[in-house]
Order: sequence, then structure tokens, then C-alpha cells
Amino acid sequence: MPMSLYSRTFWNHPLTPIVPISILRVDLDERRMPRRAIELIRNGGLVAYPTDTVYGLGTSIFQEGGVRRIFEVKGRPPSDPLPILIADVAQVEELAAVVPSVARDLMRRFWPGPLTIVLPRSSRVPEVVSGGGPSIALRMPNHPIPLRLIQEAGVPIVGTSANSHGAPSPITATQVATDIGDRIDLILDGGRTPHGIPSTVVDLTGAAPRVVRAGALDPALLREVLGEVLVTGRV
Repeated sequence: MPMSLYSRTFWNHPLTPIVPISILRVDLDERRMPRRAIELIRNGGLVAYPTDTVYGLGTSIFQEGGVRRIFEVKGRPPSDPLPILIADVAQVEELAAVVPSVARDLMRRFWPGPLTIVLPRSSRVPEVVSGGGPSIALRMPNHPIPLRLIQEAGVPIVGTSANSHGAPSPITATQVATDIGDRIDLILDGGRTPHGIPSTVVDLTGAAPRVVRAGALDPALLREVLGEVLVTGRV
């Protein structure tokens, strides 16, 4: 099916006027992403897109105005770091100050896929993305739409879930539209997400690896690479 743009209207509140929401249906085997989405990403616009886990909300990590707007749209505390999606392992070297060998082992085994890896932040990453903190969370998704977005825009993108802070993570474009659709610029509708739950997050910045969120990747698989690992958080 070719790409098609359609608008829908939603009542998010009985006193809220009807707002048209732009949703672009994208076939998973499309060879190129829509020009509008690429330009929005590059210039600080907000685009929601499907991944292998849940729908994400993104913009270029280098567009600080767009990044701040993501915090505002979600109602997310600005001290809460935003994850970053990449399309090539080589981008890790640009974004992380240190890449330990165990991180490379995890990338070889589980990327692309539902594993987010926390590493020390490089000075190249704007502090607003990391919430002012010293670390960043990186993932390479196993889904053609975000991978092509990143490749064609030529920048890493924010990879936070496309929902209001504290709300369930969306797994369809309609769920995104109902929640935050009237506050963002475009939704790419690629159908229901495969896993339907957020990624597993492993923190490699401490003395020992820690699973700070157990998600779509079973922590038992991490033990095959890491040995015993402490699990301190769940979805």
C-alpha cells in the first residue's frame, strides 16, 4: 500500500474543540520515508512513529527547542532523561564518552532489538536530552520506519514513548492520536507494534551492570552475556 495522508478528529475532553490530527499511513516496505517527516525531524518538529516495542515520539537530538517541546507535550519532568534511537552502531562512538567491551557484546547480540543501553554521555549530546545528567540511553530499534527516519534525516532522534507522562505506552497510531495527537506535528501510522511493551534497559555506568527496567527483552537472555545481573526495575 502506498503512503497516504489522512486526518482524524478526536474529543480528548468535553470542553476541548475538535482538532484535526495529521496521520500518515506508511507501509513497512516503503523504501523512503515521507519528505514531510524528514524535514520535521531535522528542524525540531515532533513526529510519532512505530517501533518494535511501542510508538515513539521523536525529533533530532540536536534541536534543543524540539527536545524541550517533547518534555512539555508529555508533561515529563525536564530532569528525566530522554532515550536516543540510532540506526548504526558507529553512532554510539559519537554519542557515548566511553563504550566498554561489555556494551559492544550486548550490541552484537541484541541490536537491532528491544534493548536500551545506558552509557556515559559525550559532550556532543546536548544536556537537555540527558536531563542534565552524565549518562545517555541508546537503542537501535528493529523496525524499518525509525531506522529509515534516522538514516534519511541524518541525525539520531529522541526515542521516548509517544504518550503523556505516566499514561500507558501506545501500541497503535490511534492511541497516540487520542492522547497527544493535537500537540504534535505528525503521526506515522505503521500499524500495531510487534512487542507492545517498552524495551529492557541495562545500565552500564556503574561498577556492575544493572537492569533498571525489565521489558521486551527477557533479562535471562542478558545473563548469557553478562552473567549474573541485578534487576532493579520492571515495566
